[in-house]
Parts: sequence; C-alpha cells; structure tokens
Amino acid sequence: AETILSRLMRLAYRRPVTEEDLARPLEFYRQGVEEGGHEAGIELALSAILVSPQFLFRIEREPREIDSGEAYEISELELASRLAFFLWSSLPDDALLRAAEAGTLRDSAVLESQVSRMLRDPRAENLATNFAGQWLHLRNLQNTTPNLRLFPDFDDNLRVSFQRETELFIKSVIEEDRSVLDLITADYTYLNERLARHYGIPEVRGSRFRRVELDPATNRGGLLRQGSVLTVTSYATRTSPVTRGNWILENILGTPPPPPPADVPSLDTVILEKLPMRERLEMHRADPACASCHNLMDPVGFALENFDAVGRWRDSEDGMMVQAQGGLPDGQTFEGAHGLEAGLMKRPDLFVSTLTEKLLIFALGRGLDYYDAPAMRQIVRDAEQHDYRFSAIVSGIAQSVPFQMRTAL
Repeated sequence: AETILSRLMRLAYRRPVTEEDLARPLEFYRQGVEEGGHEAGIELALSAILVSPQFLFRIEREPREIDSGEAYEISELELASRLAFFLWSSLPDDALLRAAEAGTLRDSAVLESQVSRMLRDPRAENLATNFAGQWLHLRNLQNTTPNLRLFPDFDDNLRVSFQRETELFIKSVIEEDRSVLDLITADYTYLNERLARHYGIPEVRGSRFRRVELDPATNRGGLLRQGSVLTVTSYATRTSPVTRGNWILENILGTPPPPPPADVPSLDTVILEKLPMRERLEMHRADPACASCHNLMDPVGFALENFDAVGRWRDSEDGMMVQAQGGLPDGQTFEGAHGLEAGLMKRPDLFVSTLTEKLLIFALGRGLDYYDAPAMRQIVRDAEQHDYRFSAIVSGIAQSVPFQMRTAL
C-alpha cells in the first residue's frame, strides 16, 4: 500500500512525498481494508488524496527570508508544475519531476529539451484546445446561435465542426513546429463533409476530419477565414464589421481601441436598417463621439465582409455587390481578406508579439503588467532568429523571468 500510494501521491502532489504526507491516506487505507480488503483500502486512500488541498491547489510557497515586494525564483518543482499545466493542462509526468528533483530543470538545455519533448506528446493537444478557446474566444461558440430563419443551414453539428477545424489547425502548427505566421497565411485546413459542404469545397466525404490543401479559389486558409472566428464575431442576423475589426485589433494586432464613451446609442437605434452596412457605419462615424473608435475598427472589419455571419463566402448581399475595401490603422488600404492578411504580414512582429502576449497570459494565469514587457520583447526577438517557430516562442516563455519568478506578497 505504501508503494502504491507513494507513487500516486508523488504525481498528484507534484513533489516528493514524506512520511507525514503518507500518514493520513494510510489511515483511510486501513479503514478500507477492514471493510472490504486491499482494493477497497486503496480506493478509500485514493479518495483522500483526491480531496487533499495538496492535489486541488497549485500552491507556490514564498521563502521565509523573502520580504514583501521582493522578487524570487520559484522552486524547480513549482517550475515543473507551471510547465505541465501550461503545455498539457495536467500534472507533470515522471520525467519532468525527476529533472526537477535532480535540480537540473532550470538549466537552459534541459528545459529546452523538456519543452520539445512535451510539445511532441499527445497531451500537448490540450494546449491547442484550451489556448484556442481563450485566445480566439472559441468558447463563445457554445452560446452563439445565428438566426435560423436567415441561416437555416446552421445546426449544432456545424457549430462543433467549426470549433474542431480551428483546434486541429492550431494543433498542426504545434505538432509540426511551423512558423506561427502560418496561422494567418496557411493554404490548408481540416474539414469533414459537413464543413466542406458549408464552405462549398467539393470531394470531401464522411464525418472524419482530414487535412485539405486549399486552392486560392476556395477563399479559405488561415484563422481569419475560418467559420469559428467569423461566427463568434457576428450578430445573430448579420455580420458586424465593428466586432470583427475590434477582434482583430485586440487578438491579432494587440492594439485594442479605447472603450466607447458612456451613453452612446447602438447602431440600430439611430440609423435605418435599410441602408447598406457601409453607409450605416459611415453615418455612425459622423458623430465625433463615435469616430475615434470606429475609424480604427471599421476599416479592418470591412475586409472580411465577403464572409457572412456563419462564415459562408458571398459576392453580393440583398442584390448589391459586397464592398470589402478595408484598411489598417497604419494607413494601409486593401481589398478583402487576402489584402488584410498581406497587410498584417508587412509587420509580422506585431502579430507575433500579440500571440506571445496571449500565450504568456495563458502560461502565467494572470494578466501582464509593464514589468513583463522587456521579457516579452526578448522572446519575440529570439523567436525571429528561428523563423517564429512555435517551439521557439514556447521555449522563450519557459525560460523567461515572468515564468520562472514571482514577487512576494
């Protein structure tokens, strides 16, 4: 029983186990043995382990000699937990714990090796799904229901397919250690028959998702052309250049517009709905209180107007040709999603910096502050030397000061 429980507790508590740790579970083990034998004892002891605060909480203890406000390095065992929950959303495994117990995990070569190993592990799929849900707002898909009178083709099967496409797409960038710029410019995606039919892509059969190399004529590719992103940035009845533009500024460029002034009426309450979307927003921008934000958001969002509220391609709306002329805050102007992607790639460091910021927030479980900025810039500079590969960014995060240190409360 001690052998079994010691191994389980080492993994569950993410550290070596002491005799004091074992005492309580062994009491439960003995009670279980009296009631139903050895297996019942192990089951009862395991129940005690799983309700222990040592398992339920990630506790990073401050050294006693550290004063409030002073920065200090977390222990290597705590570093192992941070790394495992960052990349796997789960407990550190035996190999990671052994490196931490040996005191070698913080060594740059060892840490890089562990990161590489963990990214190749199947558990790294949790990074794709959980990080995508947080960064791209994919979790909002569950609460997004387009108007079924206007979009009768939409159902829960399509909703699930949207999310799975994006998760598999991000997973491929992680597994193949591709440049993160491929998230914007890729010429492939993952489709099943249901999603391919929705996109108008032929010769995809069955419910199984598979990688599909895309012809430019399909108008599909990177994240900005995927149904998941296009749907969560739309209203139930129509597209929203404002929402899409704001989403891109915040999650792709890292330059969110200022918050709107108080008591600004919504668009539909002040402008006739019969007007085309571009004309409605032009009238909206005529109000100086609205113009400061909308001059930044609207041109970006208009570049995606060829995609309707459920991500289908369209050349016309209500009998009129869709106008997809767009622009970026730096003054670039272009036409459509392709022009937007090309504009973003003129300053790839902006996208990489934003992605690094979002990954660092996900890794730390907190928002960033001004003192995190130098570390973030260093991660991006180092990753540039490796073609902005995903592993280079993750390795930079794992070796950064914010990831390896804390400030005493």
